[in-house]
Amino acid sequence: MKKFFILTAATSLLLIPTSQFAQSKKEKEKMAQAASALPEKKPETTIKEYGKVITKDAKSDDGLFTVHKVDKKYFFEIPNKLLDKDMLLVSRLSKLPSDLGGGYVNAGSETNEQLVVWQRFQDKVLLKIKSYSAVADPSLPINLSVKNNNYEPVLFAFDIVAFSSNSENTVIDVTKFYSTDVKAISGLSASMRESYKVKGLDDSRSFITAMKSFPMNIEVVQDFTYNASNPPVMKDAETISIQMNQSMILLPEVPMTPRLADPRVGWFTMNQIDYGSNELKSDSKTFIRRWRLEPKDPEAYARGELVEPVKPIVYYLDPATPEKLRKYIKQGIEEWQKPFETAGFKNAIIAKDPPTKEEDPDFSPEDIRYSVIRYVASTTRNAVGPSISDPRTGEIIESDVIWYHNHLRSYRNRYLLETGAANPSARTLNTSDEEMGEMMRFVIAHEVGHALGFPHNMGASSAYDVESYRNAAFTQKYGIAASLMDYARFNYIAQPGDKGVRFIRQMGPYDHYALNWGYRVIPNVKSPEAEVPTLDKWILEKAGDLNYKFGKQSSSFDPSSQTEDIGNNSMKASTYGLKNLEYVAANLSKWTSDVTNNYEDLDELYKEMMDVWSRYVGHVVTNVGGVYENTKKPNQQGSIYDVVPKVKQQEAMQWLQSNAFASPTWLVNIPTLKNINYSGYTERFRGLQVRHLNTILSFDRIGRLMDAEILGANNYTANDLLQDMRKGIWKEASSGSNVTIYRRNLQRAYIERMSFLMTEELKSGSSRDYYNVSQSDIRGLVRGQLNVLKGTLATAKSGAVNAETKFHYLDCIKRIENILDPK
Repeated sequence: MKKFFILTAATSLLLIPTSQFAQSKKEKEKMAQAASALPEKKPETTIKEYGKVITKDAKSDDGLFTVHKVDKKYFFEIPNKLLDKDMLLVSRLSKLPSDLGGGYVNAGSETNEQLVVWQRFQDKVLLKIKSYSAVADPSLPINLSVKNNNYEPVLFAFDIVAFSSNSENTVIDVTKFYSTDVKAISGLSASMRESYKVKGLDDSRSFITAMKSFPMNIEVVQDFTYNASNPPVMKDAETISIQMNQSMILLPEVPMTPRLADPRVGWFTMNQIDYGSNELKSDSKTFIRRWRLEPKDPEAYARGELVEPVKPIVYYLDPATPEKLRKYIKQGIEEWQKPFETAGFKNAIIAKDPPTKEEDPDFSPEDIRYSVIRYVASTTRNAVGPSISDPRTGEIIESDVIWYHNHLRSYRNRYLLETGAANPSARTLNTSDEEMGEMMRFVIAHEVGHALGFPHNMGASSAYDVESYRNAAFTQKYGIAASLMDYARFNYIAQPGDKGVRFIRQMGPYDHYALNWGYRVIPNVKSPEAEVPTLDKWILEKAGDLNYKFGKQSSSFDPSSQTEDIGNNSMKASTYGLKNLEYVAANLSKWTSDVTNNYEDLDELYKEMMDVWSRYVGHVVTNVGGVYENTKKPNQQGSIYDVVPKVKQQEAMQWLQSNAFASPTWLVNIPTLKNINYSGYTERFRGLQVRHLNTILSFDRIGRLMDAEILGANNYTANDLLQDMRKGIWKEASSGSNVTIYRRNLQRAYIERMSFLMTEELKSGSSRDYYNVSQSDIRGLVRGQLNVLKGTLATAKSGAVNAETKFHYLDCIKRIENILDPK
């Protein structure tokens, strides 16, 4: 039926007279002629005359751009010559509720940093995010492909609302951009939004507070209020209010010449892929991040004279800084003047008090023109030294070192716990202002070091022999690590009776060496590559000298590159440390609660003392399955990775059995515990012991030991480790002695860990230590040790042991059987 209908309709159309079609065509032509006679309708435009947008009532501020406020609207008047110029857009929190982000986010914290350009597109101006991670010389054909394959996102599009009378400037309305919740410049991360159940920005309680334009930057202050079901504080208000500061700075027209990084000297870096390379692939380049220091007198500098830089590094103190601490902060900043002199610069880094309102009414710590030591009212115990750099070259533009108010309490506590045995002045809750100031001075110097471009050098403390820490002359001259950038805070090795030793860290020889390597101007070079022979020569001159070794913080497998340790032998250093800690434990009440007549400080310090014990143990653990890492180039002798010798690993294992896994005697101080808690006496120590037990019996460590078998016949092996652990953890079963509650807890944890090794797998790609566990030796080795242990316990349970030990052995046998035969 459908086909028939279509055919009929088509036939009827053929029967319509052609005159009707002709008539319709004439009518259409007449209508078209009539329409053409009408005046042409001009396309609509939002562009108006300048005076109708920027009226006589406008409040204007000249600078990088001219910023106008007209009624409740804000406008940027952008000089056309600044279109397509590289700028840095930096978002910072200016004010925030307490505990936002868990305590490590504060006023001054950077939330985003983006390189942007303003581009004209038809009747709009686009704010585009630009990247220099992939580059090619503009003169090369491949540069076109680089641009096409790295297309830059548009952050925001603005309608052009007017042009200046001379047509040299373009006016855009930026009100919406700065008054709405643009996530790329927001202070709330995605995780915060999820955690605090943020529903959205409340427009009625959000506004632009201020806009100021300066010659090289624009500063915008926003007050934002969000509706949130689970805010960090004041839950009933269901509100989060923050103040943001948006800084936009014009980057240098002539970029700084970058310096190529070398992994043998520690620097914060940035990476680029250069597609203009003549090699058969793109060339990955890594540049160090550093300030631009150029000598005022290049000729004098080239002659080896000390010369002031054209633009020194200046740090201002936060106006909120307590008066009594200011001199120590200034000393910490200017501690780096001596290393800069090593690099040929004098007065290269300067500390200043904050200007008064009369001196600079526009001064703000959030202003990107100023580097500030921020003093933060927060219970967080920390300090950090972030910086902002030019992503084109690594040039550091600005940095804010952040000091949290309660951080000095951490140093007081550790000073007492780690040095109190040998240092009478540390045996108090009221450490002198001079000593606290000395600690603060070098914490600030450490954080300024980060802001100068230096990461942690965790290998610096291993340059010094353990016994040197008991020598007054040595410690006073060299401090307690070859670099201030190590986490070597106090001399915990010095023993009671060691007179005149230094207990607090200080600048070391590596700091002078690394700063010279990164900041010294090399004359008559025209490219980063041309500097490499000189830079390489400086490194080779120091090769083999441990004072100038860089140890990465990420080297969790290298016992010579550990956090919070000192000395070149973990076992000797930790033995001295535990001797001192035992002395402190016996006197802790006398130094705290007996003086204050309350137990608050005793409770706090006792818990921290347990953590100190755990750190000393952890330093020894790293030796087991350890691998030394010595970064080298092929023209240097020796290999990069060397397994820790078998005798040293055996020494570490014996130390752990005697100290970490033995029942505590002095550490679990019964009189102290009875005054600070009614329960949990065994649980906290169990947790510390089990942490180290599990760290030793881990897939990555055992995997390295299995690899060691092919690297040398005399290496410590995975079977050695498992056998030594079994014998040490279960020594009571072999000797027929009773097992204490601490050891019973530890032995059950051992069985649980062996079960883990029998059943779990490493996640593919989880680390460089990945391997297929089920097809490796691990299951067989673990099964063998459990079978041996089962037989030992079967004999031990029949011996002359108490009821707790017997029942414990019966339970352990059953647990082992369940592992070996899960059915």
